[in-house]
Amino acid sequence: QVQLVESGGGLVQAGGSLRLSCAASGRAFRNYAMGWFRQAPGKEREFVSAITWSGGSTYISDSVKGRFTISRDNAKNTVYLQMNSLKPEDTAVYYCAGKAPGYTGTYYSATGFGSWGQGTQVIVSS
Repeated sequence: QVQLVESGGGLVQAGGSLRLSCAASGRAFRNYAMGWFRQAPGKEREFVSAITWSGGSTYISDSVKGRFTISRDNAKNTVYLQMNSLKPEDTAVYYCAGKAPGYTGTYYSATGFGSWGQGTQVIVSS
């Protein structure tokens, strides 16, 4: 498994932007599909976005479509989540997740990912 560490969270005003980063250990990262999930207080963890190992395909939640963009740099063992036009309802802890080759499960569910970071807090003020 890869070890994942998120960074880039913080406090931002509505309409602002943040870029989250997820640094992974190990050469296996380049074979992993990666995802971002978020969890607000009192709510279930929800899918935000995912990207295949090559970056050739991406998946995005309807709630953030047109505002968030996922990308990856396999040379840097890092996946990013660019978040623009942030809204107060985007406030949550954001988690990076890794999906090993052959790991079963959909990209859209947390059960489809076997490696997780510790999370980074994003707070959007109105």
